[in-house]
Amino acid sequence: AELLAKEHTNIVLAATFGPDGTRIITGSLDTPVTVWDAQTGAARLALKGHAGGVNAVAFSSDGTRIVTGSHDHTARVWDAKTGAELVALKGHANSVFAASFSPDGTRVVTGSGDNTAKVWDAQTGAELLTLKGHTSAVKGAAFSSDGTRVVTGSNDRTAAVWDAKTGAEV
Repeated sequence: AELLAKEHTNIVLAATFGPDGTRIITGSLDTPVTVWDAQTGAARLALKGHAGGVNAVAFSSDGTRIVTGSHDHTARVWDAKTGAELVALKGHANSVFAASFSPDGTRVVTGSGDNTAKVWDAQTGAELLTLKGHTSAVKGAAFSSDGTRVVTGSNDRTAAVWDAKTGAEV
């Protein structure tokens, strides 16, 4: 932990391992998002593009892409090998606090301070669904293991399950 922490100049808000355990991503109030070597602690990639702190970081299940969610009201999909930004997911009216891929990597779900979650096409960035029902910020959002449902957690003290195809609350 000391190896990674010394590189950041501000609060670290998100951290996760890659699917094979060899890489770690961190997001913080400083930028950029950093991809680290999990064995040596060396910084391997800097993901530059967000205009605000990063609250959420996740790898796709195959480890080829990264999604990040930021105070700049966007989520972004990145190439995990080169660090290139592949697509920006724009449509939230407040900070993005949660971001993760569907199990097959075709979609992304985000949760925001605008009280909604959104499902996006991970390739094109097209907004597929807006999940409305929470009365406060959505701080957690993830797909079920089969990709058919989304679960969200909110500051409104509730969690909700949604149909990932129709957006209906289950």
